[in-house]
Order: sequence, then C-alpha cells, then structure tokens
Amino acid sequence: MQQLKEAARVALTDCANVQAGENVVIVTDEPLRNRGLAFWETARDLGADAIFCEIIPRKTNGEEPPKAVAALLRDCDVFMIPTSRSLSHTDARREACANGARGATLPNITEDTMKRTLRADYAKIEEMTKRMADLLKGAKEARVITEIGTDITMSLEGRAWREDTGIVREAGAFTNLPAGEAYLAPVEGTAGGRIVVDGSCAGVGVVKSPITIDVAGGLATDIAGGEEAEALKKIIAPFGADGRNIAELGIGTNDKARLVGSTLEDEKVMGTVHIALGDNKSMGGNVSVASHLDLIIKAPTLIVDGKEIIKAGKWTI
Repeated sequence: MQQLKEAARVALTDCANVQAGENVVIVTDEPLRNRGLAFWETARDLGADAIFCEIIPRKTNGEEPPKAVAALLRDCDVFMIPTSRSLSHTDARREACANGARGATLPNITEDTMKRTLRADYAKIEEMTKRMADLLKGAKEARVITEIGTDITMSLEGRAWREDTGIVREAGAFTNLPAGEAYLAPVEGTAGGRIVVDGSCAGVGVVKSPITIDVAGGLATDIAGGEEAEALKKIIAPFGADGRNIAELGIGTNDKARLVGSTLEDEKVMGTVHIALGDNKSMGGNVSVASHLDLIIKAPTLIVDGKEIIKAGKWTI
C-alpha cells in the first residue's frame, strides 16, 4: 500500500497541485478499491477535504456514473477516478471540467502500472508530448502504415492536436494517468483503408493473433482474425455505426510505458500509435456514444502531410 500511496502523492501533488482545504473526490469501484483508497488516504494526509466514493462497476467504457456521483464531480476542485471501466468519455466527466474541476481518470490501472509509471518524470513527459503536438499543429492528413498490413489514411483538417501530459494544475484541466500522448479526432467520414492491430485492444488485452479491420467512409466495416477479433465484434455490436466510428489518432510519448495489456498504459508507449473506435466528443469530434476502444499498433510509420514523423516505430523528429 505504501508504494501505491507514493504513486498517488505524485499524481496529487506534481500533476494536480492539490492544496490543503481543496475538495478532492475519489471515484472508484470494487475491483480497484485499494487504488482508490490510496488516493483518498493520500489526499486526506495532504490536508484536502477528501471524499471517497465507490460505485458499482459500469458495464462498458464510457457508461455514465450515477447522477449523484456526477454532481459530486461537478462541484469538486480535484477528482481522481481509478475505476475498472473508463469514465473519461462521459458527460459527467466533461461537465465536471466545464465547471472548473481538474483531475484524471485511471481506467483499470493495475497496481504495477500505478507503482511504476505514476512515479515517472512528468516534466519530461510534458516536454515530449508538447514537442510532438507542436510539430503536427495545422496538419491536414495522416497515413499510418506497418509491415504487417496497416495502411489507413484520414483527414485531420480543422482538428486540433491535444496534449495528454499528466499536468492538470489549471481549472478544467483533464488527463489520463499514466499520461503521455498527443492525440486528436480525425474528421468523421474521412478515414479509409485497413488497420491491423498487433499490440493490444481495449476490452480484449494483448493481441495474440492480429485483428484486421477494414475501414471505409470513416467506419470500421469488417473485422476479422481470431478470438480477439470475435471479442472486439461482440463489444462494439450494441453501439451500431457510432461504435464503429474512427474516433482518434494518438501517438504515445511516455518512454517508461510498456505494452502490458492495459490500454491505459499501452496507448502511451513511445514508438506506437493508436486508433480508436467510437466516441470522440471529448477530443473535439461530433460522435457521442458510450464506447471508446483504443487499438494499439506496434512499429508504425506515421506520415503527416507527406512527412515521415515516425518510421517503423522510431521517432524521426
């Protein structure tokens, strides 16, 4: 527990700059209760007016929390949300930030990830993330290709790159922890080609047999492969076309992150890119659906406006 509390202290102080007397809300659920308690005990020890709230696990990533919990988040100064299902892409989280709350979600964070990556150098991660986002500012088109078959193109025109640096010291600021990615929502309806997922898949874990996803008109039109592909199809089936929307293009910027089967950490691995299906409202898009599934691609070549930014998993900048 002590190592978890040390990690929580970095998140609350270095990342969120929690001050004595601030109202800090910790939302967790039974599978991650000990991680939630580490945050609550640490916030209490820092002199915050800390509230511990345990909810029933949500059925899917992006499902709203109870209304009473949404009200707690909306009226707090700082929130930390280690839950087994992500609340990142929910109206409750968005409304909390719009009302001035700052904080982080830590969906399905493992004890190992929390102990190892939350004690990272977030000043360095901030620098790397800003460097990538600044380079790509104003980009119009991206293409991702890999040796094993990924080849997808999408429009970025008019969409702003966002920086997940882990630093949430200003009112309304939001991040995932562990942090480390530059990301945006591609223009809906523009993505086309093929994605071959060989890293990991949200809700499925590390991919043992690659998942092939054909994309046309901005939607995943066909999913093929082994057991992991079948699992992905079942996860997105209830959400219709919106659940198949090409929602995000992200670039990992955390040199301490490893591919472990938890999307929270996997999508931050430096040298990977990820493409998500489903909700993109939180990142400047127009699709709101109770599902957001990240697909991690290893050793990608990322070409933006004709320039190689990453080549076979190595940054060229």
